[in-house]
Amino acid sequence: MPRLYGFDDMAYRRVRESEAEGIRAAASRRLLKQSYPAICEWMNAEGYRTTRGGLFKPDVLANILDHPAIAGLAEDENGELVETGGPAIIPPEDFVAIRAMRPSNNPDTKRAAQREYLISGPLGVCGLCATTLSASPSNSGTRGHRCAPSTAQHPGGCGKVRINADLLETYVAEHVLAELAKPEVSALIGQARDQLLAEAAELRKKAAAARRRQKKLGEEYATSSGMSMKAFKAADKELAQQIRADSAQARFLEQAKHVPVGAVPDLVRWWKHAPLVAKRGVLVLMLEQVAVYPAASRGSRTVDADRVALHWRQWGDAGYGEKVDEKSA
Repeated sequence: MPRLYGFDDMAYRRVRESEAEGIRAAASRRLLKQSYPAICEWMNAEGYRTTRGGLFKPDVLANILDHPAIAGLAEDENGELVETGGPAIIPPEDFVAIRAMRPSNNPDTKRAAQREYLISGPLGVCGLCATTLSASPSNSGTRGHRCAPSTAQHPGGCGKVRINADLLETYVAEHVLAELAKPEVSALIGQARDQLLAEAAELRKKAAAARRRQKKLGEEYATSSGMSMKAFKAADKELAQQIRADSAQARFLEQAKHVPVGAVPDLVRWWKHAPLVAKRGVLVLMLEQVAVYPAASRGSRTVDADRVALHWRQWGDAGYGEKVDEKSA
């Protein structure tokens, strides 16, 4: 794991001043709304180099300026910024201002509605190899999902499944709304939502504990505890993977908080006008996975139980969800 630019240690306690100068200059230029390519061009011309001695690229610089440690901060288990007591290369208020300039926080740069997907994250998987489906518009620009072929950067995919997103979303929505309309199901919505949010809270705690262990590991290595570089990297990598996995699953389950609790007189009408976050929350609440299989013939637009298997979530001891998945029924 390479060190963070601007620091000599993995605990972010010893500042490397020659690099800190570059961070301050880059932050000042970013606050003046200069683009990352323009800032990188200036930094490279001034002789600044990355920790590996390479030229700065926009994504590399953006990651540095988005790291809380440069402002003496860290993110807690809830994603909130907290002070660490470490040195601040730039003022916390400058860091927050730069973060607010993220493209995801700028409504003018958000993706158009037609590029948003109802089935996202780990919910949609390839029925053949269980790889998470990726958003993949067709050559004509139509929204779609596919199992991407395996590569060195993203191993595992078989590349044999592709499906139109509109058809898939319509099929899944029809079945989920039919389940929600059942009185025995609607009566359990509040309990099920609380259960998922409790699971998410536990995952957040696990991620926070792993972050503390990772920080302690870095401090021990920095103080010459006798730990080898190989052992440190292996332990740090394992903790980082656990943090990413627990945090990602927590974010996935937390979408259930947007599900309305209580009677909804007209579910179909509500679904038609509900915000995307609420619809995603309903899917997370009701389904563990949506597995997609290859079409029977090339170019087929048929979406049925032969192509899509809905794996329904089980809710505690209530017994709901103990049903056969539709594809295998």
